[in-house]
Amino acid sequence: MKIKNIVAALALLIAGINFTAHAQLGTKKEVFTRADTLRGSLTTPLRTCYDINYYHLDIKFDIPNKFISGNVLFKFTAVSDFTKLQFDLWNNLKLEKVVYKGKELPFTREFNAVFITFPQTVSKGSKEQFTVYYSGNPVVAKRAPWDGGIQWAIDSLGKPQVATACQGMGASVWWPTKDVQDDEVDSALISITAPAELKDVSNGRLRKVTKLKDGSSRFDWFVSQPINNYNIEANIGDYAHYSSVYQGEKGKLTMDFWPLSYNLEKAKKQWGLDAPRMLKSFEYWFGPYPFYEDGYKLIETPHLGMEHQSGTAYGNHYRNGYLGRDLSGTGWGMKWDFIVVHESGHEWFGNNITSKDLADMWIHESFTNYSESLFIETFYGKPAGQEYVHGTRMNIQNDAPILGAYGVNKEGSGDMYYKGGNMLNMIRTIINDDEKWRGILRGLNKTFYHQTVTYDQIVNYINQESGINLTPVFEQYLKHPKLPILEFMTLQGKLTARWIADVDTFNMPVRVRVKGGEYKFIKPRTRFTPVDLDGATKDNIEVDTFNFYIGTLVE
Repeated sequence: MKIKNIVAALALLIAGINFTAHAQLGTKKEVFTRADTLRGSLTTPLRTCYDINYYHLDIKFDIPNKFISGNVLFKFTAVSDFTKLQFDLWNNLKLEKVVYKGKELPFTREFNAVFITFPQTVSKGSKEQFTVYYSGNPVVAKRAPWDGGIQWAIDSLGKPQVATACQGMGASVWWPTKDVQDDEVDSALISITAPAELKDVSNGRLRKVTKLKDGSSRFDWFVSQPINNYNIEANIGDYAHYSSVYQGEKGKLTMDFWPLSYNLEKAKKQWGLDAPRMLKSFEYWFGPYPFYEDGYKLIETPHLGMEHQSGTAYGNHYRNGYLGRDLSGTGWGMKWDFIVVHESGHEWFGNNITSKDLADMWIHESFTNYSESLFIETFYGKPAGQEYVHGTRMNIQNDAPILGAYGVNKEGSGDMYYKGGNMLNMIRTIINDDEKWRGILRGLNKTFYHQTVTYDQIVNYINQESGINLTPVFEQYLKHPKLPILEFMTLQGKLTARWIADVDTFNMPVRVRVKGGEYKFIKPRTRFTPVDLDGATKDNIEVDTFNFYIGTLVE
């Protein structure tokens, strides 16, 4: 998901400086409804009873009327015996019928949930299928990709351009689906019917194009690898196409590029530089591109961008930076195209490794934000990458926990981007072994290859591979809005230090030095303990606040 517009004025006062105080921000208690639970719960028997295996979307877009119609085939395996299950479709869309073995099934609707009842028990282990027929005017995305839905736009030559973007809101905003992140479909066929003279570009590989009697065309795209439903996309426009091949870690990777026809030369210049550079950097840091079988695509869209698997949506207007701006204020952010790098980084964190619950979207966004600095490091050196991640602190708000509420489809604070990236850079600094750190990043993508994961799985893996218990660090930075403060005090003539933190067991190692000397790690706790650094006093102690995003207090 694209980075939200963040008011940086408050953060500018606190980023990268010593703190004399850091007040607890007020928190607003959230109230969740029955609709939230129906949407976000991963444990209801009506969802856990079946494992979705395959979708076939067959959808026609009526652009003048902003109307869609069609059907979706569900193929699934029964995980337990059941007679009733839940799928999801926004209630502003008409559910016409559900067909099972040639007969219509009875259904009921509650908010955006649909419940269907089978004529007899579906037995555990059996493989079944049903087809949902529907139509209507889906939610219009007024500010895609942030608010979600379908974007109906006009390109610079007055031709229609349509795009879908639905992360967070959910794919059920435009097609019937089991709308949870923890059950990825194994494969999918995406058939999109578009008006004459326009093309659809979706995920995976194009199987065929069928000209229909009314002059429209149906484009059949097949995804052979597991894919999350919010990643499934339709993009309709007057597209040009060109391709190349990247020689990567797993062999030849096809790269296909779909700019609007009048932007072909711009695309060749802009994408031709940063797409191969992105692959070189991220295959080094994260391991092989996770979807060689389905290829890599960039697709021009009327919105800024989204990490649609094997078909990255791009709307950065062929400019370096983030819409021509450097999000770090260091200058390093203007040397590459933000959307090509950031959204493609999600192929590893977000698409290959997917959080089971939206509450853990930090797994997608913190690692991908951090990937930007790794990209810079690959081509401009480690100091440049470190400067970039440090510079992004000006965008941090420290306003709310990065973790969202579980089971209600609720993401946490937008700090999951910049604060999350700075947290990971701190963890790299603590580990103090760049090869081990690289091994951890690659190991995450290998161990959880094409899987959905939990908070505990990611944290426990990093703990295990680093040999350091980093759980208190993750808990402080992800579950609490305020920063930990490293407080120094002279007691009985000796410099002591402690952490002021929300996590009682917080004991993050941190680098300090006597002014002008070499940095050394100390391991403060939440009670004052002596600082193990010869000659250190409260007047000459210096803390590595460049690599550690913390507050400091000297008494």
